[in-house]
Order: sequence, then structure tokens, then C-alpha cells
Amino acid sequence: MIADREAHGPFLGRATCHAQDSLALSASIVTVGTFDGVHRGHQALLTEIVRQSRHLGVPSVVYTFDPPPKTLFADMVQLTPVDEKIRRISHFGIDHIIIARFDATYAARPRQAFLTELGRLNPEQVWVGADFRFGRARGGDVATLARHFDTRLIGKVDCASGQRISSTRLRELFALGRREEARRLHGWPARGCLPGTID
Repeated sequence: MIADREAHGPFLGRATCHAQDSLALSASIVTVGTFDGVHRGHQALLTEIVRQSRHLGVPSVVYTFDPPPKTLFADMVQLTPVDEKIRRISHFGIDHIIIARFDATYAARPRQAFLTELGRLNPEQVWVGADFRFGRARGGDVATLARHFDTRLIGKVDCASGQRISSTRLRELFALGRREEARRLHGWPARGCLPGTID
């Protein structure tokens, strides 16, 4: 289990941020996801991405969305505003963050558009969750991605009670008023880890 942010060590710098379709690299390691909350499960992944990128000598890239798709289409609360999300992701030493503006136009893009955009990053590995979907009508999935790139699946991270740490779980705890339990799953100080409380 990853310790609270205070134990992570000094702030590692600020990643370079990019709009979608604006970054090209000769090689990289990429992870794609919403990263809402940048909770302990995300932290484990970011730590592994940076470790892999340094081992291979290539830049690390986080491809994420603003707002998170579920807040747009499922009316779910957003845990972390984009500026705070960037700050948290940067803490782990990620080199680049791509912020895709998620709206109806983006959601309607053909899956090939996303594959072409990833291709410009020349990823040696692409890390996604097992339920990852992309493109119009969510027509692309992990199998589609794996036909084009070396695709790695993100393992789940459980809390002490054995439940998976996820943004959905954090939203549930917040709705129930269980703020301290949510803080422990976040792995960040209480201030700045829940909606409306920015550091």
C-alpha cells in the first residue's frame, strides 16, 4: 500500500501539459484514464509507469480527460478539478500529461482517431484498465488497442478491507459522509482531496 503524500518525498516537478493531438514523441510509455482523485490505485500505477519509463529511457505520458466522462454522461461528482489533478500526477515524476477535452464532439470521434493520436507518441507500452473503451459508441476496447500497441492491463489495488480502490468507491464514501475513510483511500491530506476543498 502506498503511503500518504507526505511520505512520498519531495515534489518531483511539474509535468508538461498538452492539448489532445498536439504531442509527438519518438518513444514513450503511456497510460490512459480519468485519474479522478489520483487515489492510491492511481498512485500505484503512476509509480510503475515512471519506473518503467526510466528503465527504458523513454518519457512517461498520462493521457487523461477533462471533465471525466462519467461526470458528463452519468452526472457523477468530479473528485478533482483538472489543475489539482495535474499537480497530483506531476508529483510522481510523470513527464507529459495530455488533457483531452471530453465533450460530445470528442466522444463521437472514430476509434481510429484515438489510435492515430496514440501512434504519434510511439508508445513502447500502453497501460489501461480491463474495461477501457474508446471511440464513437465506445467501439474500441482493449483487444482493439492490443492489435496496434503493446497493451498492459492495470491491476487493481485493494484497501485494507479488501475492497477495490476506485473513484466510484470514493464518491460513495463522500456521499455517505465517511470523509476520513475516503481520505485514507486517497492517500492525500484531508484538505484538497474531496470536492470543494482545494489545497
